[in-house]
Order: sequence, then C-alpha cells, then structure tokens
Amino acid sequence: MLGGDLVAVWEVALSDGVHRVEFAHGTTTGKRVVYVNGQEVVRRDWLFKLVGKETFSVGSCNTRASVLIEAVSGFSYEYSLEVDGKSLQKFTHDRDQTSKTWLLKVEGEDCRVVLDKDTMDVWCNGQKMDTMGEFVDDGTETHFMLGEHEGCIKAASSGKRQSGIVHHLLLDGQKVAASTQ
Repeated sequence: MLGGDLVAVWEVALSDGVHRVEFAHGTTTGKRVVYVNGQEVVRRDWLFKLVGKETFSVGSCNTRASVLIEAVSGFSYEYSLEVDGKSLQKFTHDRDQTSKTWLLKVEGEDCRVVLDKDTMDVWCNGQKMDTMGEFVDDGTETHFMLGEHEGCIKAASSGKRQSGIVHHLLLDGQKVAASTQ
C-alpha cells in the first residue's frame, strides 16, 4: 500500500477506538501521504519544501492531528505527530487522565468500552452508547446495554485526595478489570 516511502506509524487512542496513522514521505520528490486506518486522507505530490506540517482529522469526532517534518541533518528527517495541538505523548498522558478504558469479551466478541470522564459519554467499539445516569448513596451509576447484557459504570470517591473519583465497570453485576489502552 505505502511502498518504500513509509517513514512513520503511530497509534492514537480516542474514545471511538484506536486509530493507526501512517506517513509516507518521498524525500527526493517531496511527496507526502497520510493514511488513517488504511485510508488516504492527505496526498501532496512534488513539494519543493521537504519540511513542514500536514494537518488532518482522526476519528468520528474529527480530532485534529498534524504530522511534523523536520530536517535533522543533511537529507535525514525527523517525524512527529501532534494530536489536538499536543505531542502524541502529552495527548496520551492527558487522555489517560480524562478517560478510562476496559477491554472485555461479550458473547465471544471483543469489546472496547471507554468512559470520557469530562462528558460522561460511554463508547463501545467506536459507537457512542445510549446511557442513563443516576445518583446513588456512594456516587453515581451510568447504565447502558451491551447487546443483551447490562453495563454499569460506578463512580465513587476513592477516599484519597490524590486519586479522587474511581470508576468501575460492571457487566451483569460483575466487575471488569480496567485496561491500559
């Protein structure tokens, strides 16, 4: 698909899933091609300026991303990805603070459930779920359905100032372990 010009690949975890960003750079022609999840989203042929920036959208929420191309020395280049105006590393760190992800199997199918703590939206495999929130004695519960199964994200105080509110996913009343992505 990309041929010999592929120079960088990144994975961007968003609420609607993990997206693969690939960048091809023809250092003799100046050609630049950006692919998101295998789909070409940017193509520039015959650019005389070999350094610069290509901006595009990622995911169903059209999150802004940019590939930065910088000359290191001679004809070697360094490539980095910015998401929402931040380095991928900073974006991922900030995202870890504002979301929680669980990976589980439901009826033999892999499910990636993401809670966006800022909006309290719940996503499953890239689809925003219909939810119903309610206040309970020890915090809040956000209810939703995963097929025929009842999902519930419980939010309660950790009792510790550093960790603040903790979130747990229950599927049919059983606690599901959190994921790192």
